[in-house]
Amino acid sequence: MKKTWSPYLSEKHSWLLFKIMGEFVDGFETLEKIGPCISIFGSARLKPTNKYYQLALDTASSLAKEGFGILTGAGLGIMEAANKGAYEASGTSAGVQIYLPFESDANQYIEKDKLFKNKYFFIRKVLFVKYAQAFIVFPGGFGTFDELFECLTLIQTQKMKKIPIVLMGVDFWTPLIDWLKSTVLEEGCVSLLDFESFILTDDSSQALQYIKTFYESHNLKPNF
Repeated sequence: MKKTWSPYLSEKHSWLLFKIMGEFVDGFETLEKIGPCISIFGSARLKPTNKYYQLALDTASSLAKEGFGILTGAGLGIMEAANKGAYEASGTSAGVQIYLPFESDANQYIEKDKLFKNKYFFIRKVLFVKYAQAFIVFPGGFGTFDELFECLTLIQTQKMKKIPIVLMGVDFWTPLIDWLKSTVLEEGCVSLLDFESFILTDDSSQALQYIKTFYESHNLKPNF
């Protein structure tokens, strides 16, 4: 049976565009006021007893003491650790929270005027990419991989300027990098140059120095 296209649905989709535009405007206005931030990505499932939770806390604290704000997805796990590190160091602690049916409110370490809540994942990612001055990526799942490869793709295709990307967790990320080199690079799907877009470390001091060195010759500003 042939299905017809409903005019009602078309009108409904038109109104959806205004909702999307509204979220973009609110998000831009919120994050524009916060100032230079480092986006920290990672799993919401990692507990405070996990070694990467403590590493995220220490890393965020070091960055906050250098004057960088910390921007996360506002959830638990690595995100909570990063916001906690910034908060306890009296730094800027911000978050972009996505509405999900199985997650509670934002973690308690985000300043209320620096929390932006939104409905659409793609808007959330645009906000991260536009305003982050660097990305620090801790172990995580599908969402973390999505955020990492989004950033790498935009840099590879020159849709955004190159900024520091740090993969924190040598044991976690090395198998992925080895596969990218042995399979993806070998098949000609990426180039060796693409591997210069990030560094791999377990050392928060190295991550901080990498970012500081980059901004000795680059200006702090939105990425597009």
